[in-house]
Amino acid sequence: MGGCVSKSSNEEHMDRPCLGMGCCGSKMGKGTFSDHIVSVHNLVSVPNRITSNGKSRNSCIFTQQGRKGINQDAMIVWEDFMSKDVTFCGVFDGHGPHGHLVSRKVRESLPVKLLSFLNSIKSKQNGSTGTRTSKSDSQIEADKEESAEEDKQNFLWEEAFLKSFNAMDKELRSHPNLECFCSGSTAVTIIKQGSNLFTGNIGDSRAILGSKDSNDAMVATQLTVDLKPDLPREAERIKQCKGRVFALEDEPEVSRVWLPYDNAPGLAMARAFGDFCLKDYGVISIPEFSHRALTDRDQFIVLASDGVWDVLSNEEVVEVVASTSNRASAARLIVDSAAREWKLKYPTSKMDDCAVVCLFLDGKMDSDSADYEEQDVYSATNAVESDESQRTEPCLQRNVTVRASSTDQGHSSYGNLNAEKEKTREGEQNWSGLDGVTRVNSLVQLPRFSGAKPKSF
Repeated sequence: MGGCVSKSSNEEHMDRPCLGMGCCGSKMGKGTFSDHIVSVHNLVSVPNRITSNGKSRNSCIFTQQGRKGINQDAMIVWEDFMSKDVTFCGVFDGHGPHGHLVSRKVRESLPVKLLSFLNSIKSKQNGSTGTRTSKSDSQIEADKEESAEEDKQNFLWEEAFLKSFNAMDKELRSHPNLECFCSGSTAVTIIKQGSNLFTGNIGDSRAILGSKDSNDAMVATQLTVDLKPDLPREAERIKQCKGRVFALEDEPEVSRVWLPYDNAPGLAMARAFGDFCLKDYGVISIPEFSHRALTDRDQFIVLASDGVWDVLSNEEVVEVVASTSNRASAARLIVDSAAREWKLKYPTSKMDDCAVVCLFLDGKMDSDSADYEEQDVYSATNAVESDESQRTEPCLQRNVTVRASSTDQGHSSYGNLNAEKEKTREGEQNWSGLDGVTRVNSLVQLPRFSGAKPKSF
């Protein structure tokens, strides 16, 4: 693989934070854990935090390796994130020779950084603001104050997301033992705080929401945009930074990012952690942030890597979750359905890694799902089962009708933005994502570090 020429010596090193967990928000005083200190070193001992196949009080998670080598997907659910009503969820899809290490590093460090910056920002705000005036008896004044408080909270979370993503990328650049020059990771993350949902996203992993409409029919709403190089705003930024965006002849539907004078690496996303060979040419790690107020009709949230979205639509994923009688197995059923669709739609292609997080918003899990871990002994590094062992693999059941929400249909950047793709596998010195029979890779090849102008494909 290519040598690392990142500018780590010029970057400020981010020390691993050690932080208190009782920060943020006027509604978060009850049930906080201000006496707990969390750092990257003692995450294993943190309660209500899961990173491997299993379930929690309100969620289930599952990952399965594809057919290209080591599983490069990572995932996390962290309940009681900083108070009883806050949950952090994330899915991270690595790519490149060290993508599996990058995604796991981000999974471990990003939530801690988010907490750290949230504490810091909140402390500064408390120090700079005076004593709050009492609420007016007027309903208009009360509404204004509530609106101002909501805006303040949104700003707080947005700033924390932006700063933590930036610090995460800086840490990767200066990391002494993790080469990220041509390796990187996506990150789709959510914070559920009471009835508020905050999202931060880079790359092409995705989050969706399953809700009931006025007729109690299930509706799929896409919460994040697949940040691809063919999005006009992304392509414009990359081209202004002298990067190139074009698709290969044999995959015209997949736009990629290329160096100015080398037909490499061909990254199939516009934002990512790592990938420092392209950070001077328009690829960024700034997340898209959004806020949504949840209602009683919102049922569950699904986060997944593109191994799922390549073969299943938003509506099909919502249908799988809504149809299951055992919530604890919902994430596994999505992966099983994706594996089946890979075989049907792309029988000659190598299935991509899949990682899924299902968060149920009513806070309930099945009472009969205690033996979930014993029944499902898949591990994050197990290969896809043989055809014979998948005879009982569930099909997409058609007993639930799911439609896309009207808001999705009105946004051209949502829906079918993601071109067909597939994550890379590890290789040798002349590593190439096109080795073997694959569908679409996140990277095509490593740079040759040549000053010559590229030959046209």
